[in-house]
Amino acid sequence: MTNLKFDLVVVGCGVAGLSAAVSAAENGLKVAVLERATREERGGQSRFTEAYLRMKSETEVTDDFDDFLAENSGFYQDPDFVAESLSERQYWSAQTRALPAVDAGIIGTFSENVPVTISWLQENGVKFDFLPTQFLTSTQPRLLPVGGGEAIVETLAAKAENLGATFFYETSGRELILTRNGEVSGLKAHSRTEGSLEFEGEVVLASGGFEGNSEMLTRYLGHRAAYLRPVCKGGYYNRGEGIRMALDVGAAAGGEFGNYHAEPVDPRSGISEPSIFIFPYGVLVNKEGRRFTDEAPGTVDAWYERITRKIYAQTDGIAYCVLDQKVKDIPNYRLGIRTDQPAIEAGTLEGLAEKLEVPVEEFVATVRAYNAGCKGGDYRPLEEDGVCTESVVPAKSNWALPIDQGPFMAYPVISANVFTFGGLKIDDGARVVNIDGDPIKGLYAAGETVGMYYRNYCGGTSVLRGLTFGRIAGRTAAGLEA
Repeated sequence: MTNLKFDLVVVGCGVAGLSAAVSAAENGLKVAVLERATREERGGQSRFTEAYLRMKSETEVTDDFDDFLAENSGFYQDPDFVAESLSERQYWSAQTRALPAVDAGIIGTFSENVPVTISWLQENGVKFDFLPTQFLTSTQPRLLPVGGGEAIVETLAAKAENLGATFFYETSGRELILTRNGEVSGLKAHSRTEGSLEFEGEVVLASGGFEGNSEMLTRYLGHRAAYLRPVCKGGYYNRGEGIRMALDVGAAAGGEFGNYHAEPVDPRSGISEPSIFIFPYGVLVNKEGRRFTDEAPGTVDAWYERITRKIYAQTDGIAYCVLDQKVKDIPNYRLGIRTDQPAIEAGTLEGLAEKLEVPVEEFVATVRAYNAGCKGGDYRPLEEDGVCTESVVPAKSNWALPIDQGPFMAYPVISANVFTFGGLKIDDGARVVNIDGDPIKGLYAAGETVGMYYRNYCGGTSVLRGLTFGRIAGRTAAGLEA
């Protein structure tokens, strides 16, 4: 077995791992970066994402940033533990320190460090702008890196290389190495070309969630996880070993292991994020030919995840977004349709039902009942307009126009698994804590390997989380404050 000595070993080459690597290397540490993919495919999911950032300017997060994260930081928390968590961490009980819920201090550290992280990225060559998104209606602005996640990956990887970091491609971490005192002193890994490797040094786990691991998905999400697939090809690299190896040495869990970030995509497409965000302007029907949800309770950016979860709950985890020709009157409507596959079209509702292979009579009755419930109003497709149905179950709250102008169109929609919610618990220095709530010396985590979400994903925060806590992990390992 080959033994390699570094100050810091970073597992993962996405935005979280690269932020840790650059941050540590620029502060004098000798850094290794392990990446399961080849050099050409490096970056995992980060390489494929557009990297929406929930910010209203380059120096400010959105006004709801802290509140949204706090509202989705856990379920039915014991009020005594919540009150305790608002005091200084040194006074917390072991129960509070190890709670799987997200500490208020972590949320505060996150939002406070976003502006300095963006400034740091700009100093390292990443550019940002407010660019068009997939959302035709939205409640919050999104700052984007010019060139998307790939630009962040390539810019930070080049910086890490220039700072002397060593990259090990087609190499994955397998097992943490502990001292007799339970401190992390290294990592066992496997290289596709060199076999077993052993790294000496502190470790940052930034290898994503487990959306690419069917066994873990079934264990934590249940048998219906078979209907899920990663939102992009980079997600197949995320097999959960960073989470597993830390739990194996007594790390505390964080986040909701039985949940994930859902996005509506076209299952026929193989491109990255072939999303279908146009459904608020039509109806969603299941394989039985029936509607099952309000397609437009509010702006699509705020509601798409909850609606996608309802799609996932349908027979075989699939539904069909049914539209008519009026959708083409919406300005820039194609922004809401990212698939590279054409719509399924037919001149009649009966013909469309046959092509979708759903019960014809049920489908036609469903659409006609919906049409009869559309009462009209001041239709404004790019803002919530309150144009709703009456006496239709389920109701539709906005943009309720009849589907009566053929040819009729439909897109199949399934739930993609953007990333899993369950992961490791960290403190505000990105140190992994153990089941007693104490930091595990020599072990850090960032990105999707960290569990930080419950119920609903706070859109535009995941890439920010990886960048921010990756940078913090590198600085902590170098002996600096966040």
